Amino acid sequence: MNSPDVQIIKEHALQLQITDDLDKLLAILPPAPRKALEEREDLMDLIEVVLDLGRRPEARFPGDFEFISDEYVTRSDLEYVVSHVGRFGKDNRAGIERTLHRISAIRNRASDVVGVTCRVGRAVYGTIHIIRDIVESGRNILLLGRPGVGKTTMLRETARVLADDLRKRVVVVDTSNEIAGDGDIPHSGIGHARRMQVPSSDQQHAVMIEAVENHMPEVIVVDEIGTEEEAYASRTIAERGVQLVATAHGTTLENVYMNPTLSDLTGGIQAVTLGDDEARRRGTQKTVLERKQPPTFDVVIEIVDKNTLVIHDDVAETIDMMLRGQTPAPETRHRDADGNVEIQQGYRTNEPVHVTADTPDIAIAPEQRLSGARIFPYAVSRNRLERAIADMGVNARIIRNWNEADLILTLKGHEKRESKRLREKTQQNVPVYVIKSNTVTQMQAFLRQHFRVPRVDAEAEAMREAEEGIRAVLHSANRQVELTPQIASIRRMQHELVQSSNTSLRSRSMGAEPRRRVLIYKD
Repeated sequence: MNSPDVQIIKEHALQLQITDDLDKLLAILPPAPRKALEEREDLMDLIEVVLDLGRRPEARFPGDFEFISDEYVTRSDLEYVVSHVGRFGKDNRAGIERTLHRISAIRNRASDVVGVTCRVGRAVYGTIHIIRDIVESGRNILLLGRPGVGKTTMLRETARVLADDLRKRVVVVDTSNEIAGDGDIPHSGIGHARRMQVPSSDQQHAVMIEAVENHMPEVIVVDEIGTEEEAYASRTIAERGVQLVATAHGTTLENVYMNPTLSDLTGGIQAVTLGDDEARRRGTQKTVLERKQPPTFDVVIEIVDKNTLVIHDDVAETIDMMLRGQTPAPETRHRDADGNVEIQQGYRTNEPVHVTADTPDIAIAPEQRLSGARIFPYAVSRNRLERAIADMGVNARIIRNWNEADLILTLKGHEKRESKRLREKTQQNVPVYVIKSNTVTQMQAFLRQHFRVPRVDAEAEAMREAEEGIRAVLHSANRQVELTPQIASIRRMQHELVQSSNTSLRSRSMGAEPRRRVLIYKD
């Protein structure tokens, strides 16, 4: 197995420049919290200010918050803020003209404002240096990442660089004014790019098409693609030869292609029945999953944090590899404090990676407390296991040589077929743990028990498992998925979720208490 290639790009001259217009945000706050904030020395780290009726005002910083006044927020305080910002839209968001700050309101049943969140908006110049070569390539780019990781900041800087440095005709479709700020004059953070505002979020797809038809752009920039209409509009834009740079809901490429609403962005998935000869040639079952069409986006960039990106440079090839049961090889880029960018090339493997879902029931060997565990996934999805490890925050890593493993994680079916090989590892004091299916939910259950991670809300976890089961039945050859046993009230919620998700799906309860569980299947 070849080690990944690592390339270091020296860019000591690179300096990130930050513009936040913080004085304009402080000016809309009532006197007491404003005065308290003006006296602080750490305002560069301020994320947002929260004012809720009858509570003390809060200032939120990375990983912490502080009460900034002993005086409780009154209705007159909230009216003061509302009177100093722009008009609130249907999404209860407003802004401060020619700034990137976002003011969000919480209303009671009578539509009176009872709370506001004043979020600091910052234009950070230089953020896309780490992917400038990709931006300049003219390919369609999709940015993914958790909320607050910097997707919109990178999107804004992309628009500026394309418009100013490359002198392209760029149109920003700005649904909630987060990219170019409030007011009729866009913030300088987008450079000479033009901005089209969207009256309401349900019209974003129409404005995207209008931008192409009316204004002859070379590049369209849009934030948060989240509906089928927006996915269709994105494909239409790409097919007309316009470069599209966008963000979408999801943290990884796998999130997008397993999402029924957004899977078209990566080419979509369909079940194909092979002939007997072709199935034997491929060494697969007769029914396999294949990509339906070319992806809308050529490149997908997962933003891990502001200095670390995972880049899928050829989305079509990556999706094809996943569907063939192979592990993709994304590129990782990291920027250090000096501005040096380390590029680590991935490498490929043909080890099986199953994307179907089955019964999320867990059977593991006797407990053993691990520290820095090296896990070898035998026929278990590495991508999903990596995600489960990151989500659970456990001290473990995945390795590719089972001779170096502290434990082996495998599927129940493979344990039976490879019992001799796995028994040999057990005799070498390497514990073998068995899960029944390749779902993130079940991997998290294994990690939780193995590392003694405190259990999160059982109801929320059960609903996430049901959502994953629904996607698996809709987009895989499996016609049914069996969920983890739950109490009656949670099973009822899972049934309601299945009923509301898709008319072709059905569900029923099976088994006896305390092992009674929900089965999701196609009609």
